[in-house]
Amino acid sequence: MQTQPGASRRRRPVRIVHALTAGVAVLALAGCSAPDNAFTRLGMPEPITDRATHTLFLWRAAWIAALVVGIFVWTLIIGSVIRYRARGDNPAHQLRYHLPVEILYTFVPFVIVGVMFFYTVREQNVVTNVDRTQPPAHVVQVVGSQWQWTFNYRDEKSVGETVYDMGTPTALPELWLVQNQKTGIHLASPDVNHSFWIPDFLYKLDVIPGRDNYFEMTPTKLGTYRGRCAELCGLYHSRMLFTLKVVSAADFEAHLNQLKTNGHTGEATGPAIPQPAASGQEKR
Repeated sequence: MQTQPGASRRRRPVRIVHALTAGVAVLALAGCSAPDNAFTRLGMPEPITDRATHTLFLWRAAWIAALVVGIFVWTLIIGSVIRYRARGDNPAHQLRYHLPVEILYTFVPFVIVGVMFFYTVREQNVVTNVDRTQPPAHVVQVVGSQWQWTFNYRDEKSVGETVYDMGTPTALPELWLVQNQKTGIHLASPDVNHSFWIPDFLYKLDVIPGRDNYFEMTPTKLGTYRGRCAELCGLYHSRMLFTLKVVSAADFEAHLNQLKTNGHTGEATGPAIPQPAASGQEKR
C-alpha cells in the first residue's frame, strides 16, 4: 500500500509530542532517584518533618504536570505553524472547526484538574491529620503577639510543670523540639493575626485571636532552623523572628530544666487572649 506524501508530515508533530513527553517522564523518574538537593526539590527547602515530604511530593508533581502540559501545547503550536504554513502563493489551509481537537481541549483540562485535585486533597489530609488515638509526646503553646513569640512547653514530665521561653524583636526566642518524637503545637494570639512559619516544615498556619489553631508533626532532622511570621502584623513585622532547634531528648530535657532554673515557669500568654464569641453572637 502506497503512503500518501503528506501523511508523514502530518504524523511528524505527533511523534515530536511523544518523544518530548517520554523525555520529561525519564527526567522526572531520574529526579526521584537523584540525590536530594535544591535542584531536585525545585527550589523548596529540605523537609525536616514527617509531614513535609508530602508537601514536597505535591510540589514536584505540580511542576512535572505543568511541564508536560506546556511541552504538549507548545509542540502543537509549533507543529501547526510548520505543518499548515503558507507555501509560495498558496494561502494556508483554513478550517472552520475541528471536532476532535475541540473535544480534546475541552476534556483534557477537566482530567488534569481532577487528577491534581485528588492528589492535593490526599496529601493535604495527611499533612493536617490529627491522630486522637495517639497523643503527642510534647505539647507547645505558641503565642504570637506584637512583636514577639512565646513558647510554652506544657506539663513536661521532665520538669514537672509548664515552662516557657519568650523573646523580643532584638532577642530572638528559641523553639526546641525533639527529633523523632511527635509534637502538638497550639497557636494563639492576644492582638492581631500572625502566621507561624518555619520554611523547612513546608507548612505554615495562621495565628488568629480567639481561635486555637493546632497541628501535629514529628521532626526528623537534627539542626538549627529559622522561623518567622508570614502575616503582615504591624510596624515591626519584619523583626518577628525565632530560631528552631531540633535536638535529642537529653538536650531537650536539659534545656527545659535550664528554663525552670531561670524562673521561666507557668504559662506565659502575654495580654489576655480573646475568647471565641458565643454561638449566634456578633461583635459590635
